[in-house]
Amino acid sequence: MNIENASLGFAAIGSPQRLSVLLMLVKAGRLGMSVGQIQEESGMAPSTLAHHLRMLADGALITQRRDGRTVINRANFDHLETLGSYLLRECCANETIETKKGDAA
Repeated sequence: MNIENASLGFAAIGSPQRLSVLLMLVKAGRLGMSVGQIQEESGMAPSTLAHHLRMLADGALITQRRDGRTVINRANFDHLETLGSYLLRECCANETIETKKGDAA
């Protein structure tokens, strides 16, 4: 993952509403949720929800699959894991032994 792809993913969860929808889908697991189920649980207007789902899909955080007239939305767990790993892979890289000793004091 490069910084551009990571920034798209983080931007997609850059609103409380989108983060809320994403968390719903994470909790739903691999079965996902229909647009109607998300709308019922979130209370969002259909046009608002459609906008947020599009942003999450554009950021590759969710996948959408049509099943007849129903669209099933699922969290893209592989991409979410990659995004989290991208953020944490440099953890403490600039920390020095002296810094660690100073923190212990």
